[in-house]
Amino acid sequence: MRLRRKPWIEDAIFQFKDFVFIKDNFNAVDLKGNWHNIFANEAPLYVELGTGKGDFISQAAKNHPEINFLGLELQQDIIYHAAEKVNEAELTNVRLAVFDINHIEELLDSNEVQRFYINFCDPWPKKRHAKRRLTYISFLQKYSDLLVSGGELFFKTDNRPLFDFSLEQFKEAGCNLKNINYDLHSGDILQEDYMTEYERKFSAFGEKINRCEVVFP
Repeated sequence: MRLRRKPWIEDAIFQFKDFVFIKDNFNAVDLKGNWHNIFANEAPLYVELGTGKGDFISQAAKNHPEINFLGLELQQDIIYHAAEKVNEAELTNVRLAVFDINHIEELLDSNEVQRFYINFCDPWPKKRHAKRRLTYISFLQKYSDLLVSGGELFFKTDNRPLFDFSLEQFKEAGCNLKNINYDLHSGDILQEDYMTEYERKFSAFGEKINRCEVVFP
């Protein structure tokens, strides 16, 4: 669902320009292959595809200061709220970018990423829109090139048809699957998993959360 545009964010977001790459104010080619220099260290790079309002990435980064986190989000009005959380927590290991994931290969270089996260992406439920799903095989082929050998993708969704579709796509891409869970919150929450704002809301309504870990060849 697209939020109502908030014109004031266009100016307000610049207070976070030290760690947010703002739409039309950066060139992806200058960042590609350069993330270690941007973070000024050699730590592994984890990338969240669709970071939303930043609950997940801010929690993960706080608990893992030894990891660099990059959050990508198409809508600037949404990523502003993620920037607020990152700023309030004083996280130095997070960068955010207003960016279209369809062109991710323009922002990241081959073998530059250790792990991708996809949390509650748009399910694009109509069959004719399958190619737009972030777990469609053409996207997986892009991720495979950007990941280091043996790199991972962690996937969560409340949409069971999307989850089943994605499992088939992962297999078609030659990936190995582990820790497949069709009801994540029925037992103890994984120690290394963090809830998104969407997940917290809908799991409270009893929605089952599906999760898996994918290892690329």
